[in-house]
Amino acid sequence: MFEKLELIQMAQSLAAQSGARMAVIAENVANADTPGYKARDIPSFAEAYAADPDQMRATRPGHLTGSSAATTPLPERSRGNESPNGNSVSLEAEMVKSVEARQNHNMALAIYRATSDVIRSSLGRNR
Repeated sequence: MFEKLELIQMAQSLAAQSGARMAVIAENVANADTPGYKARDIPSFAEAYAADPDQMRATRPGHLTGSSAATTPLPERSRGNESPNGNSVSLEAEMVKSVEARQNHNMALAIYRATSDVIRSSLGRNR
């Protein structure tokens, strides 16, 4: 019943996007010394959510796509300067991105906790 609340779904999507972004950032850092490696990133949650307001949004895995896999944004190449060996990973930029992803994940958890507290209070079950 409560899993259908749009706020909870949005918080869950934000947490999933943050986790996927952290995986891409970790891959970038792992390949920081690989010649020719191009840094990648996942678009921000706000960009993905508001990309096209008239476009239909999937509400669960398999909805609108016919597959059972959850839809996560695909990593795209990040823009940046390349080193002489063709690598475009900047460790400083990756650190900033990882902090942003962690903050988004923490925000999603805070939203989820606050929503859970409101639901518990409405049911008469306090912490």
